[in-house]
This record gives sequence, C-alpha cells and structure tokens, in this order.
Amino acid sequence: MFSSRRAKSFLVAAAFLTGTGLLTACQGEDTAGAGPSASTGTSTAAPAQGRAESTGVSGTFAGGVVEYLAPGKYLVSTGDEDQQFWVSRDTRIHGAGTLCGEAAASGTECTLDELEKVLEEGSVPADVVMKDGIATTITERQAPDEGAPVAPVEDPEPVTEGIGKGKGVNGTWFGNVTHLAPGKYVVTGPGGEAQQFFVSEDTRIWGSGDICGDENAQAVTACTEARLEAAAKGSGVSAEVVIANGIATTVTDDR
Repeated sequence: MFSSRRAKSFLVAAAFLTGTGLLTACQGEDTAGAGPSASTGTSTAAPAQGRAESTGVSGTFAGGVVEYLAPGKYLVSTGDEDQQFWVSRDTRIHGAGTLCGEAAASGTECTLDELEKVLEEGSVPADVVMKDGIATTITERQAPDEGAPVAPVEDPEPVTEGIGKGKGVNGTWFGNVTHLAPGKYVVTGPGGEAQQFFVSEDTRIWGSGDICGDENAQAVTACTEARLEAAAKGSGVSAEVVIANGIATTVTDDR
C-alpha cells in the first residue's frame, strides 16, 4: 500500500514538473519571439547629417548657389557637386545687393541674421570658402552686365610654382602676397610654400586697413587692383587669396 501510494505521488510530481517545464518553454519562446521586435523598436537613430558629413571639408566652391537648410547650416551647389557647410561668428559675409548692401557698391559686410533671412526666402549666387566644414567667407556674386565684353586672360604662361603646380590651380591660400609683374602675384604661406596667381577685372579685392579701407570700419572696402599692387610691392601684404583656374577670385587683406 505504501509503495503504491508513493508511486502515485511520484507520478503526480512528475506530471507537475513536466507541465511547469512546458510552460517555461512556451514563455521562453514568446520572449525569444518578441526579442527582435523589441530590438527593432529601440534601434540607434541614423547619424545626424551636416557637421559629421562636412567635417574637415576645406576648399573654394566658386560659381555656386547657396541655399538655407537649417539654423546655421547651408548648402552650396556648383553644378558639379553639392556641399553642406556651417557658419560661425567668424564667417565673413560680403553682400552685393541681395544679402545686404547695394549692387552698385559691392563689398558690404552682412550679418548672419541677414544671410539667414534672405536665404530662407530663396537661394543666392555666391562663392563660398570653407575650412574644416565651416565657411570662412561667403561672397555674393553680382549679376553680370548684359552685353559686357569678357576680358581675355593675358600672359598665358603656366603657373608652375607652389602647392598646386600647373595652370588652372584652384584653392585658398593664406599668407603674404607680393607683386611679381603687372597683374601677376605670389602668395607665400607661413611654411614657405608659394603659389603664383593672376588677377583680372573680375577679381574682387577687399581691404580692411592694409590694401585699402579703414581697420576700424565695420565693413570691408572694395579696393582697386592699383591699390593691391602698391600694397604688395616691397615686403607685401598679409591676405587670404581664393584662386580658381590660376586667377584670383578674391583677395582679402588679413588685418
């Protein structure tokens, strides 16, 4: 009798344990099945576009069109490429009638607020110089005079010295600008690297006390090529030079 009752107790316990195991297994399957769904719901968001995308980008984007993307964030399209960039309090913005100032008196220095306000309403043709993904200068391009003759580039000898050897060099150089010959200059960086370039009637020359203008003025002043030549003779003048196809698009004294 004792043996039979013990056997029955054993069978009941075994059945209970088996049911508990099945229940646990089912719960495990439900949890496993919910795992991927829970993981998907908490997946890491895609990296934010902008800073990470343009960090480290340096160069000149000439002949572009600038448009607004978000506060402090813009896009310049040159036809060949689109590049996002940021602005900072050190960004110099030069207007030519649309961003600020008057078309007949280009060279007015604009504020970040003026840039944002205008570009929120539409794009503006401008040249952008970037360093490490942040614009150092944004220069609005004036509308060309209809029927105005295009001046040929004189002295077609190749530019062979410096960082980017060969005619057609593009880029931005910071250094001391000295005069070589009429319409021809060289910019020498702090490390001794030198790059020759030409100026043309389309070159924009900005002064803030060295080439021309007043160092205490709020805006840069548009200078003549004659003033640049005078300042660049002798020991030269410290400036930022933006070069496209071997010809300076802008020369800005670095006071």
